[in-house]
Amino acid sequence: MIIKKTAREIELMAAAGAVIAGTLALLDERLEPGITMAELDGVAEDFIRSHDAVPTSKGYKGFPAAICISPNDMIVHGIPGGYRAKEGDIVTFDIGVTKDGLIADSAATFGVGEISAEAQRLLDVCQAALDAGIEAAQVGSHVGDISAAVQHTVENAGFSVVRSLVGHGVGRDYHEDPQVPNFVTGYRGAELVEGMTLAIEPMITAGGAEVYVHDDEWSISTSDGSLAAHFEHTVAVTAAGPRILTKASPKAAPVLVP
Repeated sequence: MIIKKTAREIELMAAAGAVIAGTLALLDERLEPGITMAELDGVAEDFIRSHDAVPTSKGYKGFPAAICISPNDMIVHGIPGGYRAKEGDIVTFDIGVTKDGLIADSAATFGVGEISAEAQRLLDVCQAALDAGIEAAQVGSHVGDISAAVQHTVENAGFSVVRSLVGHGVGRDYHEDPQVPNFVTGYRGAELVEGMTLAIEPMITAGGAEVYVHDDEWSISTSDGSLAAHFEHTVAVTAAGPRILTKASPKAAPVLVP
């Protein structure tokens, strides 16, 4: 069942999303050679809780950390541990935040120091695929239009779309209907109507689309060891067009005194 959100709920989701945006900015700043993924998880949890919010992933179906951290060929759901970042790595942070009962979800992949030209192109294409998917999230369109926009952007660049992992609705629960694939299927999917809130999240690889699940039953990596990138925003479908809810809060305009 698709849960449409009220205007008030969308504003609360945007407040949760602003906490995620701040967390990602802080993690990007702290990501440098030598730091462990567990240390970065602690940084994220402290920041989230300092903003009267809760890391949604912690304890979700038994997940043991505040956020998911997935380096290099790991696509999603990495459990932060003792791995130390090194020059040239790419690292994905996937973050859910609950604030005042509403949830937002976002992810981004960052480079550690100087990364290869091909790794940078992978990140750029994944970001462009997310942008294309968001632009397609218009009232009257269908979920399949988002899927087509993402797939077209990724495959035209020579990269692969992961097919065993998809986006989803989000807001009152972490994972809601509808599913939002990053590839076209024979089904157009639900029509997009005002009040829908979707986690649009291209997950792409520099090699093949096949994946495997690690022994921890959470972490998912590419089968061929190729690099993976993952970008995600929570987006509200509105009459004025798609609204990204996982962005930093705009600064207040200065007051001009005559």
